[in-house]
Amino acid sequence: MKSTREAAVKAVMEAADQDERIVVISPDSMLAARAVPFKEKYPDRFIEVGIAEQDAVDVAAGLAATGMIPVVITYAGFLTMRACEMIRTFIAYPGLNVKLIGLNGGMLGGEREGVTHQFYEDVGILRSMPGVKILTPADGGQAYRAAKEMLKQEGPVYLRLASGREPEVFDESREFEFGKIQEAVRYGTDAAVFASGYIMDRALEAAKRLNQQGVGVVVADVSTIKPIDEEGITRLLSETGCGVTVEDHNIYGGLGSAVCEVACKYCPARVIRVGLPDRYARSGAAKELLDAYGLAVEDIMEAVKEALA
Repeated sequence: MKSTREAAVKAVMEAADQDERIVVISPDSMLAARAVPFKEKYPDRFIEVGIAEQDAVDVAAGLAATGMIPVVITYAGFLTMRACEMIRTFIAYPGLNVKLIGLNGGMLGGEREGVTHQFYEDVGILRSMPGVKILTPADGGQAYRAAKEMLKQEGPVYLRLASGREPEVFDESREFEFGKIQEAVRYGTDAAVFASGYIMDRALEAAKRLNQQGVGVVVADVSTIKPIDEEGITRLLSETGCGVTVEDHNIYGGLGSAVCEVACKYCPARVIRVGLPDRYARSGAAKELLDAYGLAVEDIMEAVKEALA
């Protein structure tokens, strides 16, 4: 287990070593974001605004308008919902170079903080805003490289992280390529499984068990939700003829919707969406919640069989 939060902050700190324009803005989220090391090293580039997410986004917009590169870090829902209008009007509309890091994406936060800190609408909200790029790394290593890439991109970028206790699924040497899907494993071409974020470990386990049952799938890591890799998705759907999407997000608006849009446009194919089935989850232990709401390994396996049927 490697903390995606610590990994992302480490990447921001390393970039800040080389670029004095980088500044971190905290709406009372320094501890949650694991950003204490940044404040200690760059006290003059750390701005604490208190529990005021809308203000944090407005401050970021002002700084970006003067040429700075602000990074706002707080809980995913407080950014994308409480400060939604500010992101849309003052960052996305003028295309300012602001970076947003959202914590507790998905159901993982329910174990410690309850339903108010579980967020499965954030990707859908920001996907609807023109010009906002969205990254969803699977583990700590990917979060580190995704944060590096985020700072290289011009314009608004949203980096979605979870609880900070995500399982490590990829080797440290694995590259992160912005805007492209990457094959995580290939057992065959019976179906394509598109997975996003920390739930990747369940998709890989499902693929392994399916292979033992004689069903060979290819698992694609979709770590960039927007812009979505239309070419890569079309290629895999054309090769396999059907697909399954796996995400800790509402089945509407996130990865599942994005893949279905690509299929509808370029390669009509049956796509089964595995995610939160348009309902609110209860709070509880993260793994138990995933199992309870249709995101168990067995659910992914059944979705593949349904797609094949």
